[in-house]
Amino acid sequence: MAKDVEVAERGSFSGKDYQDPPPAPLIDAEELTKWSFYRALIAEFIATLLFLYITVLTVIGYNHQTDLKENGEICGGVGILGIAWAFGGMIFILVYCTAGISGGHINPAVTFGLFLARKVSLIRAIMYMVAQCLGAICGVGLVKAFQKSYFNKYGGGANSLAAGYSTGTGLGAEIIGTFVLVYTVFSATDPKRNARDSHVPVLAPLPIGFAVFMVHLATIPVTGTGINPARSLGAAVIYNQDKPWDDHWIFWVGPFIGAAIAAFYHQFILRAGAAKALGSFRSNPHN
Repeated sequence: MAKDVEVAERGSFSGKDYQDPPPAPLIDAEELTKWSFYRALIAEFIATLLFLYITVLTVIGYNHQTDLKENGEICGGVGILGIAWAFGGMIFILVYCTAGISGGHINPAVTFGLFLARKVSLIRAIMYMVAQCLGAICGVGLVKAFQKSYFNKYGGGANSLAAGYSTGTGLGAEIIGTFVLVYTVFSATDPKRNARDSHVPVLAPLPIGFAVFMVHLATIPVTGTGINPARSLGAAVIYNQDKPWDDHWIFWVGPFIGAAIAAFYHQFILRAGAAKALGSFRSNPHN
């Protein structure tokens, strides 16, 4: 059975020798002694800072340009389409810039999914999440520093459940949206695809950015679109009002569940990890 799975997976590039990279150690204390590790943390911090700065400014600018009380126009500003482009475009740019340094996670949910798939160690995963959250807080802090009046007036770009939607609907939107994103990350960075198609690593930021763009189009009316706990935390901390905090758990639980499902689906269904493990178990004469 395991042999059949391997033959089916090799497909048209069976002539190439390929082996999956070994799983990352669960706890790799040696990372703490390497400059490359701290360079990666800096890259994640700065990338998330820039991501929040540009995107939250876009959201606030749109709200101001459509505010009729401020002589705005209903169809003014970039619109929801433009906001979605801002988020997707920034992810495309930042993943392209940081992929070779930190892997270009820029999102605790992505880091969590990659950790579950044993692509990063526990130490790296935790430190990445800390750097991402701090970067998000600083990025939104810059927005408030430059445009305090508009920031407070238009909600600080904070995520919250829109009126008319139930908590279950909001949670489902975050789960499915994050699944789409993390599934795309796994597919775009699959080492087997990289071995077969040399252009895949260069193009990887593009589908990831488009995934963020498409999810925002679908879920901005529901939750404002989180799918990134650091993004939601940064805006909630700096805006610091009751409504974003009341709904805040949705923007952690939903993305983490979605990331876990995506990791399981890619590793154990698409990459047949479960079938390989079962085949190996059955072929072991000692079991």
